[in-house]
Amino acid sequence: MKNLILVRHGKSSWDYNVGDRDRPLLEKGINDVHLVASKFSNQDIVIERVFSSPANRALHTCMIFLRTLKFPFSKFQVENTLYDFSGDGVSSFVKNLPQDINNVMIFGHNNAFTNLVNTWGDQYIENVTTSGLVHLSFKVDSWSDISKGSIRQVLFPKQLR
Repeated sequence: MKNLILVRHGKSSWDYNVGDRDRPLLEKGINDVHLVASKFSNQDIVIERVFSSPANRALHTCMIFLRTLKFPFSKFQVENTLYDFSGDGVSSFVKNLPQDINNVMIFGHNNAFTNLVNTWGDQYIENVTTSGLVHLSFKVDSWSDISKGSIRQVLFPKQLR
């Protein structure tokens, strides 16, 4: 069985004259990420590897999760392919993950995550919100074989406030 946890970055700021990859999180985004990460840390799920888009807002979101989960940084990696908004890059990345890894967490962006959740999940989610987490599970032995799975958990900040 393969488990994929997708986490969309926290709410970011458009107030700075920086490129898209460098946009920072807003304070509200930081607070929402802490809220979701804390709730998720109470789950009995052992994450084996964590990957993040190189965008500042995704990396900051990821760092908050890693610290909250006390996850070893040696099992974390930045992946340029995850700076993707359609879902094609993320899908390709996931389908090429090593077979000996079963539980993966990925930090990235919309519309990619909403598209993938609705392609791979068994229920429709209109929008994976900022700081939103969706846990998908697939009854396959190989990442390359994933198609339809089941949504195990959805954590959106609005539900937790």
